[in-house]
Amino acid sequence: MPDPFSKANGVALSREQSLSSTKGPAKLLFGKYELGKMVGCGAFAKVYHARQFPTGQSVALKVLSKPRIMKSGMFINVRREIVGMRRIQHPHVVKLIDVMASQSKIYLVLEYIKGGELFPKISSKGRLPEDSARDLFRQLLSAVAFCHSRGVFHRDLKLENLLLDEFGKLKVSDFGLSALSPNAFSNQSILFKTLCGTPAYVAPEVISRHPYDAAKVDLWACGVILFILSSGYLPFNDVNLMLLYRKIYKAEYHFPKWVSPNLQTLISRMLDSNPDTRITVDEIINDPWFRYGLNQSQIDKLMQHRPEIEDRISKVNQEEETRNMNAFDLISLSFRFDLSGLFLSQKIGKQRLISPSTVEEILDKVEEVGRREGYFTLQRKGNEGRGIAVVHGSTGGSLAWVEIYRLHKYLVLIEVEQGEVQENEEENGGFFWKTKLLPALQGLRTTIEPKSPSSPSSPVSVLAGPSSGSGAPEMDESESDSD
Repeated sequence: MPDPFSKANGVALSREQSLSSTKGPAKLLFGKYELGKMVGCGAFAKVYHARQFPTGQSVALKVLSKPRIMKSGMFINVRREIVGMRRIQHPHVVKLIDVMASQSKIYLVLEYIKGGELFPKISSKGRLPEDSARDLFRQLLSAVAFCHSRGVFHRDLKLENLLLDEFGKLKVSDFGLSALSPNAFSNQSILFKTLCGTPAYVAPEVISRHPYDAAKVDLWACGVILFILSSGYLPFNDVNLMLLYRKIYKAEYHFPKWVSPNLQTLISRMLDSNPDTRITVDEIINDPWFRYGLNQSQIDKLMQHRPEIEDRISKVNQEEETRNMNAFDLISLSFRFDLSGLFLSQKIGKQRLISPSTVEEILDKVEEVGRREGYFTLQRKGNEGRGIAVVHGSTGGSLAWVEIYRLHKYLVLIEVEQGEVQENEEENGGFFWKTKLLPALQGLRTTIEPKSPSSPSSPVSVLAGPSSGSGAPEMDESESDSD
């Protein structure tokens, strides 16, 4: 069975791996998850089938050992996994439902995928009919385009990381090797240098160890996947790794006779060894093979999850007046369970504050600071329980996002997120929000700092229910720390 740690963002479970097979009394984790059978095991994690209590919803519970993660240096992968998945809510991406933590464990609650991996279906049945390959590829591209628009680049797309739900719909998983751009709402070209990915799917520019555009690397991998779906085998394959890399670098591959000319053209443009001329997402959407059988309205619906600024702001009016903080948010505010250094770095450009101010007072302060510094607030919306504002610089880029969530009657959470970096150093998004906006928001009335968990008013003990020391069961070391 593949290492579930590398299966970072989704677990494919068979129907037989059910809670009914679990022997002994049910284990209730953090008062809301009933543990079932262990279905996966690796060096850093174990994966369990679980059910949410009391709804009975099936979930996949991934348990990570914090000491082992920190000792091995794998905390980077975990941070990428969580931060990346929290940016993404898409029908074709495995959903991260919840994140919890105890003194020695991190618990990821993931969407339960019944259908299983796509890989064994291809390896056992061979190639797919072209129409079936097209349907799956459309879903894949929709997910990848959305991830890129949110500043998340997968960098390890392969059949093994594609799951199918019980209805045959595709789900992208495993964001442990993903790359994150500083701006969560920009798909601008960003160069990376890390050598990662699976050899048969790696793009030529990654092999050359030169800085590369991660979005173009993902599209190369999508081309490899489309080739496999339609042909039944890898375009690049050799037992000798150096010979394999040579074939990839030169883009040496051959189509079987049953692949249609239009599909050959599309794959050839995706497997272009020159990243500068490789096909883009927009060009793929307009490709005749991709569009076959769909009208413009259907294409728009398929790709509608690519977010724009207006889409993000409009969510304010659609959400409830009050928002219950999930475990990850609470953990990030807690001294004892502080994971913010693990999951949110300066490069991500986000900071959280707690304030007794009203949503309107905070929005007014954001607008005041923006105007005082010569910038302007593009748009602001808010109600009693939720608010958002975007501060734009003179060159048009967003300098900062401010989102406000009401925790309860007297407290709100303020999230200040760094915007785009401008050419002018004085208009650097980080400079503005760190030296101007944050101090102003911190000066609103009295900023309440998180208290020690031993205090009865600790955010975790008050808002999240029992911690590991007050009712949330620690899993036995033999269950989640063994190799």
